[in-house]
Amino acid sequence: MRVFFFSTCLGGVAYADTCVNAIKLLQKEGCEVVFKKDQTCCAQPTYNSGYYEQSRKVALHNIELFSGEEPIIVPSGSCVGMMREDYVELFEGTSDFERAKQFSSRIYDLGEYLHKVLKVKYEDKGNPTKVTWHSNCHALRTAKVINSAKALISSLSNVELVELEREAECCGFGGTFSIKEPEVSNAMVNQKIQDILSRDVEYVISADAGCLLNISGAMKKQKLNVKPIHLYDFLAQRIGLGA
Repeated sequence: MRVFFFSTCLGGVAYADTCVNAIKLLQKEGCEVVFKKDQTCCAQPTYNSGYYEQSRKVALHNIELFSGEEPIIVPSGSCVGMMREDYVELFEGTSDFERAKQFSSRIYDLGEYLHKVLKVKYEDKGNPTKVTWHSNCHALRTAKVINSAKALISSLSNVELVELEREAECCGFGGTFSIKEPEVSNAMVNQKIQDILSRDVEYVISADAGCLLNISGAMKKQKLNVKPIHLYDFLAQRIGLGA
């Protein structure tokens, strides 16, 4: 099966190894993965800031670059929400609406694709561990792909998933929100960290690079022992693909 891979901005800038692991997970299932070198942002930062015309230009670049029928696999529920749901709204009433709608219908979150389309069955090769899970807001409310991520984690025989008490609450990142409202953002991430610590786990897992940057940065400053890790790095490690 041939698929396109959309790495996301933060994937390219800060989580390149995660993108490599994500591609390995697809290749393990027999997928031919195509990486378009001219790919760029999904347009969510400008869209959330109200710059709709500028967002359409970025979106149209992606629509043209990834033309075809192949599934477009994205390792971020946040970007999936933008490209699968918000693109349709962004182009409603324009001459490019049908193109945007067709493009959006091809977007898949990687966890969703592994779980629901490829129906993966993993052999867990790691030591017993306890983990908790942080849900990215856009993945939870817009893309609605959290259940697939949790199903993949829960399928690992040596992993115990302990859910957060306030899982649905934002970590405080919110893209430009964390820059515009740093004090509020800091208070929110500290509340999230307290919830994580109360679970007595080895890892906190998320499938969103922005959330992980925010949470891991705050935890590092506080010199905490819980290890933040991206879902696809965790999966790759557990089945012997990652470092």
